[in-house]
Amino acid sequence: MSTPVILEHRTHLPLHHRVLPLLAVAAATPLVHLRPHRLRKTLELVRRGARPATAAQAHAARTAVVSVNLRCSGQDCLRRSVATALLCRARGTWPTWCTGVRTHPFAAHAWIEAQGHPVGEPASTASFHTLLTVPPR
Repeated sequence: MSTPVILEHRTHLPLHHRVLPLLAVAAATPLVHLRPHRLRKTLELVRRGARPATAAQAHAARTAVVSVNLRCSGQDCLRRSVATALLCRARGTWPTWCTGVRTHPFAAHAWIEAQGHPVGEPASTASFHTLLTVPPR
């Protein structure tokens, strides 16, 4: 059974605004291949010293990541969420990074939250049971 892929809307970023999002996606790429506990520990280390991200800051970071990487605009939610968190950190803030599962139908998902709400995610994200989180300090 295949799942239809719907790409998110990708906005055009000027060249000088693409550098940090591209670096965040490049940094996220090897991290998504780590085991879950190592990924969590790495993100906990990276978040040190950051302020909590507002919803607007997290949404801007997510939009930038989706705009510079085709995979992040599709179903690669883990890379998208890690890259968004890293981009927020490069800007001095940290969202809550989350992963979770739902059982009916089974699915796994990764997303970011700010101010207690998922950022840029469909309402169905509420049906996921959170397994791992890396909140701001």
